[in-house]
Amino acid sequence: METTELIQPPEHHEKRGRVIRDIVVRLKSARTKGELGNLLVHEIQGYTMFDLQIIGGRLNSEIDKLPSPYRESIRPYFREQLFGKHHQLLAMHRTRVFFTMNDPIHDRETFLKFCEMIPEGVFAWNDSGERNPYFRNPKNRLFYYLLAAFTLFVLDEPGHPVGMPFPGGFSVEQRGRDYYCLIRDKEKEVFYSICNFCPAHQTEES
Repeated sequence: METTELIQPPEHHEKRGRVIRDIVVRLKSARTKGELGNLLVHEIQGYTMFDLQIIGGRLNSEIDKLPSPYRESIRPYFREQLFGKHHQLLAMHRTRVFFTMNDPIHDRETFLKFCEMIPEGVFAWNDSGERNPYFRNPKNRLFYYLLAAFTLFVLDEPGHPVGMPFPGGFSVEQRGRDYYCLIRDKEKEVFYSICNFCPAHQTEES
């Protein structure tokens, strides 16, 4: 069953869109990884336990639609991508790590492009659910993008966790300090895909 947020009137989405654009303006002001981390914590702390339960339930529902045994193998990676990073973000905040992170955001041009994608990306609801959690709700999709920003631009890690399997038998790899992914450059036609902003290198097809 679809949630009522799918049938809310246009003015609701217009108001939500304004809120999201304001958030993006704040994120774009970050110059260092620590500044970005603190801004992301501020936004993430606005999500209640009930919000997290809804997001977790939606994630599990979408994973359950995937064929077995793929859904069993990918489930822990999707949970790590969202709730593992959520826990890590809050833990770094509690230990005040962000105040010591003075390095500039590594690829500011890509970071700004990512931010500029968010206001439209949160309303793009036609993804398949196989590679990215499927959230038909702008607030929940924003949660996904906020944690992606933490992973991609604060931690300099790929958007999908190392080891995460994809259909076809390949996965995200780490080789030394570098990351590789076979689908890194295959999502370019999907403007809202986090793959387009990922620090991973494209794996050469054999």
